[in-house]
Amino acid sequence: MQLYDQAKGNIHLSTARIPPAMAVRYVLDVSRSAFTVKAFATGLLAAFGHSPTIAIPDFEGEVSLSPHAMEQSSMRMVIHSASLNVTDDLSEKDHAEINRKMHEEVLETESYPEIVYECSKMSATQMGEEQYSATLNGELTLHGVTRDQPVTARASLNGDMLQATGSFSVRMSDYEIRPVTGAGGTIKLKDELKLSFNISARKER
Repeated sequence: MQLYDQAKGNIHLSTARIPPAMAVRYVLDVSRSAFTVKAFATGLLAAFGHSPTIAIPDFEGEVSLSPHAMEQSSMRMVIHSASLNVTDDLSEKDHAEINRKMHEEVLETESYPEIVYECSKMSATQMGEEQYSATLNGELTLHGVTRDQPVTARASLNGDMLQATGSFSVRMSDYEIRPVTGAGGTIKLKDELKLSFNISARKER
């Protein structure tokens, strides 16, 4: 940035910081989004192909997007852990018992009601018109523990809508979550969970 110095009558470079690129704020639209967790069984449960799928129906957040300077973009999402719900076709009794175990013994939702993902380090490669391959280098806070959590996604802009799809894995042991077992230890879930998302966000006016 150049400024004219009236006292000396010459032009010099300003040392003032150039303002960041203009960011556009998008608010997550839960009604247009899908977010699930896949757990993988071992032992007897695996023999029956019983790997539960868990829906994440209640979350909120926003994206601050700088299309011409993606490294200045950021994101924050809050998941309300009490909303997680097993979606498998089970008896009413089994469904209730699995959900109870998940909330009381695994997630401990009364003590940890929120799961938070925050990212202020983002990079992206443009794949086509308004199409991007993005990497979010953020932090996930789960069960009271915060860890670095990279997430890759394919993102697209369509009018006032931003859409992102992708998946990433989380190890329960990294977040001090006890191994999930049942039937005296004969039924177990693997340490790794796979989270898949297809999330939409609407430009705030």
